[in-house]
Amino acid sequence: MTSKQPTPRIRKSSEQVRSAVHQAVIDLLSDPQGADLTIPAIAQRAGVNHTSIYRRWGSREALLADVVVTRLERDWPLTDTGTLRGDLTAWAQAGVASIRTPEGRLLVRAVALSMPASAQAQGERAQHFERRIHAIERIRQRAAARGENPPPLEQILDQLIAPLYLRAIFGIDPPATGYPELLVNRLLNNPDESPTA
Repeated sequence: MTSKQPTPRIRKSSEQVRSAVHQAVIDLLSDPQGADLTIPAIAQRAGVNHTSIYRRWGSREALLADVVVTRLERDWPLTDTGTLRGDLTAWAQAGVASIRTPEGRLLVRAVALSMPASAQAQGERAQHFERRIHAIERIRQRAAARGENPPPLEQILDQLIAPLYLRAIFGIDPPATGYPELLVNRLLNNPDESPTA
């Protein structure tokens, strides 16, 4: 038995359905009793028909990707500070703050759970993560327009994003101070400055 009772089904608007389904995913991920994260279980918790979820998202993997990206857009914004270093540092700071929260760690779990089992699911999942990739590209485009020389997208993913996610997956908190700046320094090929543990 899960920790919360299923929500009674009532007629909802499209945005209400999306919000209810997203919250159901978060609730099930955080269930201490290890509730199954299946489409029927999500639909029951959200108070919607499971066919509505399949019609909108196509697969569980695509739904999880949408939940993850939507939460990242809310909690891990891409701020325009006026410089490439400032943008990347602000982004890394928001990322560190996010993965220190229970929901942030749940989202990392959701990323792992959203790994697709079929080519179709992979395509559906990729459509949602492309939203985040395009947002990162905007940081690079802004920097280029200012005359700066931004690193390639793959380098940003490998050196700025991946370390944060790996720490969250293995349950290792980032150092208390200086870690975002350290990652950005490494990314922009500047000397390392050791963070404070």
